[in-house]
Amino acid sequence: MSRLEVLAPGGIGEVDARTDLVRLIADALDLADGDIVVVTSKIVSKAEGLLRRGDRQDAVDEETDRVVARRGATRIVRTRHGLTLAAAGVDASNVPAGRHLVLPRDPDASARRLRAGLQEATGRTVAVLITDTAGRAWREGQVDIAIGAAGLTVMEEYAGRRDGYGNELAVTRPAVADELASAAELAEGKLGGRPVARVRGRADLVLPAGEDGPGAAALVRPEGADMFGLGAREAVVRALTGRPEDRAVFGAPASEEDLLLALRAVVGDHSLRVADSTAEQLTVEVPADHLPGLAAICFAHGWEPVPEQPQSSSSRPSSPSSVTIRRTS
Repeated sequence: MSRLEVLAPGGIGEVDARTDLVRLIADALDLADGDIVVVTSKIVSKAEGLLRRGDRQDAVDEETDRVVARRGATRIVRTRHGLTLAAAGVDASNVPAGRHLVLPRDPDASARRLRAGLQEATGRTVAVLITDTAGRAWREGQVDIAIGAAGLTVMEEYAGRRDGYGNELAVTRPAVADELASAAELAEGKLGGRPVARVRGRADLVLPAGEDGPGAAALVRPEGADMFGLGAREAVVRALTGRPEDRAVFGAPASEEDLLLALRAVVGDHSLRVADSTAEQLTVEVPADHLPGLAAICFAHGWEPVPEQPQSSSSRPSSPSSVTIRRTS
């Protein structure tokens, strides 16, 4: 029998830079060893004095590392934390008119401070999660995710285990920190004034006192490892412009096989011929009118055309449709 209990008390009240967040949480929750304390980023930001005046879009610009996708006024961006969020997580709800909140500067550090404070205040060994709301690719609606964590196993590792049929699991890694964040949000709600929750029943995920773990940063895919690091329109533009600083977003160089599959999809199976091939370089012949597109395809796959070498007057000029391509380092 398995049981998970989520408690989100009311009566928390308004939080600002003068609030002792540790004392507020300790008074609101009856904590036991192995509990998981879930706190919304909104009240952490308020307690850390991150309520701002001014233009919200200016704040979004400041919090943005790069734009992932844009549709009209809506921007999905990668923040300086590495999170991919609408409007960089800058929030203008549940704050006075003309104000907005930015996310905690270091959510994992904020979680560690809260955990240490709760340990001292209550004598209990608990884990702390800091959450924010995020949309998801392919799905409508939003869910809460963990953006900060301390004292928690944020992912369970199932690789190497076997299921009930004896099949070995290879890549199964439940992001339990995100699952706990969403479970807590069901009890907290968006408008009920309950920004703190206690999750009980997964003490197996709580680390011993003094061990904070890798934090929620471990859930963020490194730049270039995310297969959806750009929106569909943005990926086309970035590939065509081919700026060196954009190369990392497209990930590690593709194999020669994958590159040729992409080239043939655009040029046509019968219009592309491989004239020469080595481990890191190949020469292809394509119709001249496809040469501009070839450079963009190569860029998106981590390859690049080799600049043509000056030829002597006695040299036979190379065909304009013959292009040598090399894998980037």
